[in-house]
Amino acid sequence: MVAAKTLAQLWHRHGKRILALLFSVTITAIILLFRHQLAALRGYGYLSVFLIGMLGNATVVFPVPSLTIVVAMGAVLNPLIVGLVAGVGESLGELTGYLTGYGGTAIVDESKHFRRIASWMERRGFLTILVLSSIPNPLFDLAGIAAGMLGFPVTRFLLACWLGKSIKAVLLAHFGSRLMQIVGPRIG
Repeated sequence: MVAAKTLAQLWHRHGKRILALLFSVTITAIILLFRHQLAALRGYGYLSVFLIGMLGNATVVFPVPSLTIVVAMGAVLNPLIVGLVAGVGESLGELTGYLTGYGGTAIVDESKHFRRIASWMERRGFLTILVLSSIPNPLFDLAGIAAGMLGFPVTRFLLACWLGKSIKAVLLAHFGSRLMQIVGPRIG
C-alpha cells in the first residue's frame, strides 16, 4: 500500500516529464526501426523535404542524415521554398530532444559538452539555439535537451530553431541548385 501511494505521488509530481521522455524515446526507436521505409518518401517533393527533415531531426543522439535531401531537392525545386520547408520540419523534429530534456535525463548531465551548452543556454538561450541550429553539428541535440531541462520556453525554442535550421537549409538548397547548374549540363 505504501509503494502504491509513493508511486502515485511520483506520477503526480513527474507524470508529464515521464510521458515526454517516453514519447521522445519511442519516436527515436520507431525512426531507427523504419529508416529504410522512410527513404521511400523522397519522391514526394516539398512534402518529402518536410517529412524527412522532421523525422531525420526527431532522433535523439542517433544521427539520421536529412540534409542530403535538402541539397538534392534544392537542385530540382525552388531552393528558397525547400529551405524554409526543411526548416519547419527540422525544427518540429527537434522537439524530441527538447522533450527528452523536459522529461529529465541523467545520461548527458555528466558530459562536459552538455555542461558547456547548458551554461550557454542559461546565459543566452535564444542565441545558443539559433547559432547551433544554423550549422550542421551533432551537438544540437544537447542544446535541445538542455533547453527542455532548463524550462526554456518551447515557443522561443521553436522560433530560434526554425530561424537557424532555415538559414542552414536555404544555403544547402541553393548549393544543390548551383551544383546542378554547373554539373547538370556536363553529365547530359
